[in-house]
Amino acid sequence: MSQAPFELTTEMRDAVDAFFRRIPFNQVLGIRIDELSTERVIMSLPMKDELIGNFVQGILHGGVISSLLDVAGGAMALIGAFERHQQLPTSERMARLSKLGTIDLRVDYLRPGRGQSFNATAVLLRSGNKVAVVRTELHSDDGTLVAVGTGTYLCG
Repeated sequence: MSQAPFELTTEMRDAVDAFFRRIPFNQVLGIRIDELSTERVIMSLPMKDELIGNFVQGILHGGVISSLLDVAGGAMALIGAFERHQQLPTSERMARLSKLGTIDLRVDYLRPGRGQSFNATAVLLRSGNKVAVVRTELHSDDGTLVAVGTGTYLCG
């Protein structure tokens, strides 16, 4: 007998959203959650003067790029962990997931971050018992691929 496909419930979406909002740095940058699903996470970031890394060219700072890739990747890892730990009671699942953290993040900067806004799309490559691997792409508002990241996350 096959198991029903995993679905992200409203409660789980709210938990990811609350986890995201409790990190002040996410709010300082201005990151917004656009989509949370089992297939992908999409987050956006409007450009503002405080995020410029090269004032001559007016491009997005590399640290902001890596942060956005990491935040989107962490949210995707969290969703993957929900699926892996769905059999656990909610309190135990949340206790395990509260330990979520980045183990490693590799960022490839492909083009300068020019634009009025940026979108990060994260997809889960693998979710194991304790570690998840996520691939994230960052595009500018005109669709230009700015950077890609591969993150490894401790998730339970």
